[in-house]
Amino acid sequence: MHISGERGNIPIKFLNTDKEVRQMTIDQEIRPGTNRYISAAGATSNLPELLSHFHRPIILTGEKSFAVFQEKTQAPLDLPLFRYDGSASDADAAQIAEKADQPDVIVAIGGGRLLDTAKLVAEIFDCDYITVPTLASNCAPYTPIGAIYHQVGHSFDRVAYFARAPYATVVDWNIIATTPQDYLIAGIGDTLAKWYEMEGITRPRRETLTAFSQLGFSAAGTIRKILQTSAVQAVADLQAGQVTADLAAIADTIIGIAGTVGGFAGADGRMAGAHAVHNGLSYIDETHPILHGSKVAYGILVQLAYTGDDDEIQALLPFYQQVGLPTNLAGLNVTSDVARKKVQVAEFAASDKESFKLIDPEITAAKVVAAMDRVEELTAPAQAAEA
Repeated sequence: MHISGERGNIPIKFLNTDKEVRQMTIDQEIRPGTNRYISAAGATSNLPELLSHFHRPIILTGEKSFAVFQEKTQAPLDLPLFRYDGSASDADAAQIAEKADQPDVIVAIGGGRLLDTAKLVAEIFDCDYITVPTLASNCAPYTPIGAIYHQVGHSFDRVAYFARAPYATVVDWNIIATTPQDYLIAGIGDTLAKWYEMEGITRPRRETLTAFSQLGFSAAGTIRKILQTSAVQAVADLQAGQVTADLAAIADTIIGIAGTVGGFAGADGRMAGAHAVHNGLSYIDETHPILHGSKVAYGILVQLAYTGDDDEIQALLPFYQQVGLPTNLAGLNVTSDVARKKVQVAEFAASDKESFKLIDPEITAAKVVAAMDRVEELTAPAQAAEA
């Protein structure tokens, strides 16, 4: 026996099974994000006070991340230190947990994959974690959600939902100002998807959103406005090595505001077509050097082509070119055997396990390929101009 309901265009069946009940709980619950958000120049000086409430803290970090932290912080930490292997995988988290000695808090210092690894390790120990992002590239420092990859090959595995949000997120602008330019650009692309994915998911039922989904939708609109206003200048400020209001606004938007969209709106504000395309691209070897957010930015264009929003693509292209986001497959290093690789990406993006179906429950790989072809057509003038 079941009760059928509608979530967007996708029929949802509320069946009496633990698995489906758990999934509906994940989709509907409100998980705003980090317990405390501290964002300022010199914000890491708050770490000793934050850690005073714990007895067995450890650091989890990477080599480059920790070097930046040590150089820029005014509060060096003398704690047991563990390093991850760069994969954000269950296997690496398990290997780290075998070496650690029952910590009660993990100080995670690094980028998105490091922070998601810390969430996995914290889940194993059932302990708190503090995130200290060294890059403004995604909302991983803020959310209790992680993108998990396979240890070998680093292809996408799944999205994980964790029992705990960060105990605190500490965003030190002096550290953020050392973000490599391509990571900031990727962060802008990943964050821009918050608007386009939520707009696409909710388009058929905009007038009937729950109160919290309306709040998430408003946050997504705010993200789009801030990015359009400050992103280009923030990239220039980063190149100049300057901590400015524009750079701080973009960092807080990428890390904090982006995390609130899915936190308040649930599945309405998480991932859709753009991320599904990214996940398919992760299986194409030559895209591995391209950062997550840059692949997501290309996925935005594919999603817009899929929904027939050619005018919006044309409006976005100047912004993409000013910021430095890829607009086509060549920008993702996909230049050989393109037809076969498009099908491979599309088949993954259109699969039942992926989030593109939130845009169209009748999605097919052929429709996604057609959308990818349309992006190539629409960006051809831009390609010629760049050449």
